[in-house]
This record gives sequence, C-alpha cells and structure tokens, in this order.
Amino acid sequence: MLRKDFISRSQYKQRLATFQSAMKLPMVIGQCFGLNPVIGIFDVDATKIKFKLCSARCLYTIFSILGQASMLFFSILKYLKDTDTSLSSNTTLAFYSSNFVTTVLFLRMATKWPRLCLQISMTEATSPNIDISLVKKCNMTCILVLALALVEHFLSDLSGLAAVIDCEPEKNVYEAFVKHSFPWVYAFVPYNHFIGFLTQVFNIQSTFTWSFADLFIICISFYLTSRLEQVNDKIVKARGKNMPQHFWRTVREDYNRAASLVRRVDEVIGAIIFISFANNLFFICLQLYNTLKPLHGYEQATYFMYSFIFLVMRSLAVSLIAAKVYAASRKPATSLYDVSYNAYSVEIQRFLNQVHGDTVALSGLQFFNIKKGLVLSIAGTIVTYELVLLQFTGVTPTSSPPVADLLS
Repeated sequence: MLRKDFISRSQYKQRLATFQSAMKLPMVIGQCFGLNPVIGIFDVDATKIKFKLCSARCLYTIFSILGQASMLFFSILKYLKDTDTSLSSNTTLAFYSSNFVTTVLFLRMATKWPRLCLQISMTEATSPNIDISLVKKCNMTCILVLALALVEHFLSDLSGLAAVIDCEPEKNVYEAFVKHSFPWVYAFVPYNHFIGFLTQVFNIQSTFTWSFADLFIICISFYLTSRLEQVNDKIVKARGKNMPQHFWRTVREDYNRAASLVRRVDEVIGAIIFISFANNLFFICLQLYNTLKPLHGYEQATYFMYSFIFLVMRSLAVSLIAAKVYAASRKPATSLYDVSYNAYSVEIQRFLNQVHGDTVALSGLQFFNIKKGLVLSIAGTIVTYELVLLQFTGVTPTSSPPVADLLS
C-alpha cells in the first residue's frame, strides 16, 4: 500500500521552483522596456542564457538608453536655462537621471547575469528548491505592481490632459498635451509628430523602469528567502529529535550554499538596490510635498494622492520583502538552541557561529543592509526632510496658491 505522502517523479518536478522559472515573467516584462537584454530566458538550461552585444535585445536597450539620455540632456538644458531652483523644477531632472542610470545598471547587470544564473543552477542541482508557491508569487507580484503603475501613468496623463483642455482649448489637443507634458524638450526643438511619439515612448519606458526596479528586487528576494526557508524547514522538522552529526553537517552546508547565493546576488544587483531606495526616498518626499500644496482640480488631486500612496506601498513592499532574506538567515539559531545536550555537537556550534557571525542580507552597495529596522529609519528621514521643505518653501496645507500658479 502506498504511503499518503508519496509523490511521483513528475509531481516532484512540478514542485521544483528554479530561478529560471521564478524570474521568467519579470525578465520578459523587463525586456519589453529595454532592461536586462540577455537571450535564452525561456530555456530551462542555464547554459543557454547569453549576453550578446549585437543581439536585437541589446540594440533595443542601447536605443532606449540613447532616448533617455536625450530626455535627460534636454532637462539639464532647461535646468541651466531657468533661474528658479525650486523643488518642482528639479523633479524632471531627478526623474530622468535616475531612470537613465537604472537602465544603464540593468545593462551592466546583463553582462553578469549568465554567470549568476549558471552558479544558481549548479546550487539547485546540488540542493533543489521545492516551493510550489514561488513562481505564482513572482507572477502575481509582476501583474499587480505593473497594473498599479499603469493606473498611475493613466492618472498622470489625465491630469495633464485636463490642464491642457482648461488652459488651451483652441489648440490641437494632442499637440498641446505633448508640449505640456514635455516643455523642456520643446523649449529647444520644434514640435513634430515623430518627436512627439518618441518622447511619449521614452516617457513610458522611464515610468515603468521606475516601478520595475522595485519589482525585480521583490522577485529576487522571494527566491532567496525561499532558499533559506527550505533550510529552516529541515531544522524545524528535526526539532526535539536526536539527529546524528552528519545531518547537521549537511544542513549547515545547505545553509552555507544559500548564504553564498545571497552574497553573490547582492554583488550583482547591489547598485540597482541602491538607486531604487534613493529614488523612492526622493519621490516620496516630493509627492508628499505636492499633496500638502493647494491642488488645481480633482484630476491633479487624485493623481498626487494615488501616486503618493502607491509609492509608499511599493517602497514598504520592497523593503519588507527584501528584509525577509535577513530574517530567514537568523531563524536557524532559535531551533539550534533547543537541541538537547546529548545531541549537541561541534557541527551545531559551527552552525550557530556562522548564523551569528555572518550578515546574510541584500544591501545597497554595502552602504546599508535591508532589515526591518531600515523602514523606520527611512520613515524618520522622510518626516525630517518634509519639515525642512515646508519650512523653506513656506507651503502649508491651508495656504492659498500663488496667483502665477492659478493663471498658468
């Protein structure tokens, strides 16, 4: 008679959650916006993943970088031309510079991605990752985050369109909308439909790159946490049992492989983590500042409120989910302390020393480790900078808008 927990070979393979399968949808979506241009993302075999400079994907990425560089160039020209240095005038420069840097960092990461996938595949061959929900979590996160980003982009365009219809009703709506959306471009070049189309394309790429960086970090964190939790499950199942020394040696080696993966991934994506957290911090401060100012019309109010809430929730998600990597790396200590005196061995002591001695966490170029306490530090920084902004700009939630703003 078969045991109830028996599963067939095909069922076992279906339960395997490889790095390739977990990152397939995020990679496909990223490449739609010119990010991480590697080939072979649909192959199960990690040796098929290659970075080729002359591939169509890489050429598309280079085209995207040149387009974002041109948008950044015009925003710098506008910044140098304008005499005012208000926070609002710096927003465009910050937005396009951060997205330009992010796209370049993803291209740089693509050169390291094949080797990283090969190393992860070798680890999975030694210690397969069995997590039925991993692929589903990554796919659902992709759909949810990008759907919310699409709503934000729609509200932004709706706010700009409403301003154009109110202020310039006699002009061609599309042309007026494009000029209103990208004044720093058309202050230096004449409008035509081709340039208008390109500016829209590069703006959409920048908008989704902004959200995709967080999405990418979240999916990577899901996978790394799953690797560590698999080790923790083995330890929990052995709780209260007199396990032999070779069992603890095997578990410690599994933990060491998972910790090495975290460090290797951190080396590859650390720069993206850094720019993502810096980006989120700046734009949360900006959107909070905008929501405290008197707003013109319900379209603008809806956009700023939604954008602020979306930014906060997205930043919280990436911080808390990435922090789970560190939390999972500390879990073994609790169960190891419960091992009885008779079962205690040198391997358990080495395991405890490794858990307490190493910091296994994702970081932003080693400037900060992502832990739960980081959320409180970021929140305190936001409040501090917001108070400084309000003090220097003289904006209060009840103050009247300047006459110039009402006439614009």
